[in-house]
Amino acid sequence: MSLATLLRRRWIPLLFVALLVGVGVPYGCSELAYRERQWVFSIEPGNASWFSGVPEGVRQLNLPVSTALKGTEYIHAWWWPARRPDAPTVLYLHGTRWNLTAQVRRIATLRQLGYSVLAIDYRGFGESPGDVPSERSVYEDARIAWKHLQQLQPDARKRYIYGHSLGGAIAVDLAWRIARDDDPDGDYPAAAGLIIESTFTTLADAASAVVNTRFPLRWLMSEKFDSLDKIPDIRIPVLIVHGSDDRYVPPRFSEALYAAAQAPKRLLLVPGGTHSNSMVIGTHAYAEALRSLFGASRISLEDQRGSSTGG
Repeated sequence: MSLATLLRRRWIPLLFVALLVGVGVPYGCSELAYRERQWVFSIEPGNASWFSGVPEGVRQLNLPVSTALKGTEYIHAWWWPARRPDAPTVLYLHGTRWNLTAQVRRIATLRQLGYSVLAIDYRGFGESPGDVPSERSVYEDARIAWKHLQQLQPDARKRYIYGHSLGGAIAVDLAWRIARDDDPDGDYPAAAGLIIESTFTTLADAASAVVNTRFPLRWLMSEKFDSLDKIPDIRIPVLIVHGSDDRYVPPRFSEALYAAAQAPKRLLLVPGGTHSNSMVIGTHAYAEALRSLFGASRISLEDQRGSSTGG
């Protein structure tokens, strides 16, 4: 949602920046590339206005970044274990603009669905110190969190990746690198499944959908987030979810990703779902899709009544 709003408000300067970056300004070394990253991630400082506090039972962690100067950067994370000690575990990767304080409702729903959840803020978001993120840095942050999740859930058959919106592209990249690395003990430990929601084929496609321009954004933008190119190489089951009423990222992008993905796979289109609420209004359909594709446990009504909710 925030990405689309941002592009609608600032599409002319974004295209101008992308054009200049695309004709030869070195990525990461120019003010123009930096401005593009600012527009893409559009970080809101502080807590979301609807945030009412960290849910009970969440443990807050700081994951070290080995490539940073000692003590200067780390990834702030929430670890919310399920009630069952043997529960499957999911890495939660959020989208642009909002930090973890805006993600409570989806994180709580995943826990209601039977998962332990490790959720992170990329460097530059929330309590994770750092400069404006880049495509490269958020991929690195996901890798660090995934490696840590291996310690929390040693059983590869119970490790899952979830990404919402831009986080879906980050999740696809992580699953793609797991398939490419093919080393259970390496930097990209094995996963049991991938869940992506309200996401897009490429960042340029998403931008074009909301600004209606003839500029060749695919070649001009330095931040690519090209899930369509990577998803055919992913070798784990993939659940793709999209709201039918998403006004910001059209469902056709999820349909294209589904067509390109290997089996086993499933596409869940949630009737009436928007960019942000498909998991909440479609919880039971979500639970059935998870169960049929991954063998995940049935949603617990007791957990549903007793769990915290939020934005």
